[in-house]
Amino acid sequence: MQLRELEWFITLTETGNMTTTAEQLNISQPTLSRALARLERKLGVKLFDRNQNRLRLNKYGEIFRAHAVRAINEINQGEERIATLVDPDRGVVSLGFLHSFGGWLIPRLLDRYRALAPRTSFELCGGASDAVVDDVRHGRIDIGFVAPQPTADDLHWLPLGHEQLGLGVPPGHAFEGRGDIAVADLMDEPMVALKVGYGLRQVTDRLCREAGFSPRIETEVTELSTLRALVAAGMGVAIIPAAQPGHPPTTPTIPFRDHAAFRQYGAVTRTHGPSGRAARRFLEFVAEQSRRQQPPTSR
Repeated sequence: MQLRELEWFITLTETGNMTTTAEQLNISQPTLSRALARLERKLGVKLFDRNQNRLRLNKYGEIFRAHAVRAINEINQGEERIATLVDPDRGVVSLGFLHSFGGWLIPRLLDRYRALAPRTSFELCGGASDAVVDDVRHGRIDIGFVAPQPTADDLHWLPLGHEQLGLGVPPGHAFEGRGDIAVADLMDEPMVALKVGYGLRQVTDRLCREAGFSPRIETEVTELSTLRALVAAGMGVAIIPAAQPGHPPTTPTIPFRDHAAFRQYGAVTRTHGPSGRAARRFLEFVAEQSRRQQPPTSR
């Protein structure tokens, strides 16, 4: 069973026509027919139901196509990883990050790195902190950018800075206009928050617990933008990140007097780091950026 015949088979499943497939692949129709016949003899079953000039996958064909696609993808990924080892500048780096970091941290890092390695490509995926950490742990992504630091002995943590938090309040709220506020003042306040599993929710629960109460979470969401919108709509107050430089706040925040009202953010990888040289090089760049200058919101 040859790799090219698997690729021909997949193309044939997409067109459903021998003549069209042969033209696309720039091979003769008899060559394609013989390749399909060899494949079906090898498997011991027919893979298509034939209806005049049309071919339609049967149940055996559906099963085999799924495995063929995965096999081709695995081989392509293997080729890409080897190419990365040879030339890390043209490799692919997969990053996971909190949705809120997609508005400032990730663009800032990628923009600076592009000047050093313009041929490096990135695959980006935003998600909850727990989900990002899990993807790193199982090798689905190379590097995760999360907050706060995960509790995990099997992962490496690279601290990058501290992000100040403030209290988002609806227009006309009794707290509006205050110069600062204490977390303890939220004891009787209805709150909106991210769902359990998100880093900001972990910090919110911790701050309230340290202030001696359990938060009155009345609405849970999965997006920081939705959280801010619900605050603006009067659904409750929320502990949210303060604005980043160059990014005006969409929801006014009141600074906390509590010294612990921040969340540490950083990069998480597997214990021995990413496997690809492109990802390792990018991680070294991130570490160097952290050493050279402190983030604007660092304490």
